[in-house]
Amino acid sequence: MMKKNIACFLSFFLLFFIFTAASDASTDNKGRQYYEESGLILWDIKTKKKVIALTFDDGPHRKYTPQVLDLLEKYEARATFFIIGENVLKNPEVVSRMYLEGHELANHTFTHPTRITIPDLQKEIKRTNDLISSITGFNPNLFRPVEGHYTDEMVEQIGNDGFKVVMWSWHQDTEDWREPGVDHIVNRVLKGTKPGDVVLFHDGGGNRKQTVAALEKILIELQRQEYEFVTISELLAIQEAENGNQ
Repeated sequence: MMKKNIACFLSFFLLFFIFTAASDASTDNKGRQYYEESGLILWDIKTKKKVIALTFDDGPHRKYTPQVLDLLEKYEARATFFIIGENVLKNPEVVSRMYLEGHELANHTFTHPTRITIPDLQKEIKRTNDLISSITGFNPNLFRPVEGHYTDEMVEQIGNDGFKVVMWSWHQDTEDWREPGVDHIVNRVLKGTKPGDVVLFHDGGGNRKQTVAALEKILIELQRQEYEFVTISELLAIQEAENGNQ
């Protein structure tokens, strides 16, 4: 009986510890409302203008990014590319093309680390920015954390360094990195599309054949719905202008 009681107590203690740890982790960040109101992080904007921002992570890729750029050019759409520094080294000509064709270049670290200290993260961001600048003369001021993970300390330090953290609309994560099928990607975007959305795609990090195929269908349909495809900076400018008129 005593062994059973001890086992029950240990089980209760373990569950209590797990719950407490989870609660502590959930309070590590100040939350979306705080960051949106402070302007430190962007997920999407509230607007009646039919604008949408298409964003691509983990490139540039030698094969798939040019295919994405071809489609964007075909449908007169601009996008924002969150670039990994290591891939810039491999594909500088693709980065140059992105910039020359009017797309926005943004920072997504140098090595795509899932765990990193703040000082090392700052070094990765600077190294990627320096590379982009050496190719285009442009210095990005937008940053997307790897896998969307951030802490209060990270946001504060990145902000002090002159960067704005950019996430994506919660309902517009295409999950294309899972290769879920073209129809899944298309339906994920079109089912929830509303003005001011930020859509998350990936042009690097693996086989992006499905992303490319889905992108054309999405561009055709949203163009039919009279959406304008804007960069993140253009989206922010719309938000600022509309807030200023309130």
